[in-house]
Amino acid sequence: METVSAHPRTSAPADDGRTRDRVSALLLEHGPQTATELATRLGISPAAVRRHLDSLVAAGRLEERLTRDAHRGRGRPARRFHLTDAGRSAFPHAYDDLALTALRYVAASGGPDAVRAVAEQQLAGLEARASSAVEGAVRAAEGQPVDRAQALAAALTAEGYAATASAISGGGQLCQHHCPVAHVAAEFPQLCEAETAVIGRLVGTHVQRLATIAHGDGICTTHIPGPVRVGNRTAPERPVPGDRTAPRSAPSTATSTTPMNSRERTPA
Repeated sequence: METVSAHPRTSAPADDGRTRDRVSALLLEHGPQTATELATRLGISPAAVRRHLDSLVAAGRLEERLTRDAHRGRGRPARRFHLTDAGRSAFPHAYDDLALTALRYVAASGGPDAVRAVAEQQLAGLEARASSAVEGAVRAAEGQPVDRAQALAAALTAEGYAATASAISGGGQLCQHHCPVAHVAAEFPQLCEAETAVIGRLVGTHVQRLATIAHGDGICTTHIPGPVRVGNRTAPERPVPGDRTAPRSAPSTATSTTPMNSRERTPA
């Protein structure tokens, strides 16, 4: 008869995740450590902790460095593991609270215009970096707004916005699937307004925000109008070459005969 355990086993991936979180927490609390030191603190074998360390290094959360300790003498350098910036960012932080406190103070002291100035200053560096990327990508192309939006999406993705660009019937759309300042922008829309202005300058045309994460939408969506197409009801900017210009001479002929007819009807 098969015996069913009263306590279901925890899945291995969940156990691995908790162990790796403990490894990161130990490095945050105690600083860089070797695999042996971590294994001792965790109560597992060095081989087991090495598997978790390799996974964290591959994920970009840790990096391994060779260091020579003074007390080790002339022996082999120790391999110590350090938290990367990505590894530190995985821990809770209060950046949003700090930004909100600062902007509330700015708003109380200088009003909405002061907040707008802070937003524009904060985005100046992003605009400079993205501008270089956009200009480099479209230098060999025509550089239409939709083409520039494609290059801008790649530049914004590198900045953490997870952006994409697509062409639609009326032009194009730039979608940002992540907003690093969404919680702050929810209270201070000047950040979204300044960002929209930056997008317009980078794509080279007026753009319109259709949705923002800060306002509760799932994606920040920006509409980019396409090039104006000349239709049947729009006069061409230049005369049409060839015999197609002939019909334009007819009205001038008729006009020139009008005074003659008037003179004929005028008594001598």
